[in-house]
Amino acid sequence: MSAKVREDLVLSHAVVTAEVEAPFDHVDIAQWLKTLPTHEYQRCAPPDHKAAGYTVDDDGTPMSINVEMIGTGLVVQQYRFEVAEPEYCKMVSLSDVLTPVGWTSTQVIWELRMEQLDGDRCRYTNTVTSHPTEDFLEFIAKNGQTFPEAAEARQEASGRHCRLETPLYAQSIARWAAAHAAAAAA
Repeated sequence: MSAKVREDLVLSHAVVTAEVEAPFDHVDIAQWLKTLPTHEYQRCAPPDHKAAGYTVDDDGTPMSINVEMIGTGLVVQQYRFEVAEPEYCKMVSLSDVLTPVGWTSTQVIWELRMEQLDGDRCRYTNTVTSHPTEDFLEFIAKNGQTFPEAAEARQEASGRHCRLETPLYAQSIARWAAAHAAAAAA
């Protein structure tokens, strides 16, 4: 099984935005991710989101662990924090995917960004890009599927999933920021 990522191939790419009211000075996506309770994660994309947690990799790099359904695949994501800032996070995962015909893997890059538009009016941008691994390419070939067919199916499933979770993530981040603003004012 080869975990070598084929960055020259895009399995799926989705960019979805949502506007939300949030106290921008208290937005902290990195802290939100590190403290995101499983049940709040589940509320951000029902019924697709199954579980979330926070840990560190062997080298101490912070990691967000997410378990979710994308189309017919159960995806176990081990996102390493590559950029962890209050308004922008970039997470990269070599993700295990359980499909109806077995296990494979893909790379998933998840970018979360909050921009202040005017006062407390903000725009959240959720970007998810997936690249196949060599294992994934061998897996689909063995199961009679071409890369264009797999990419079309993943693009549809990932796009649907991102459209579901983006406004709910935006609202969750806004609630987190509002709670921290209220605590700071107390």
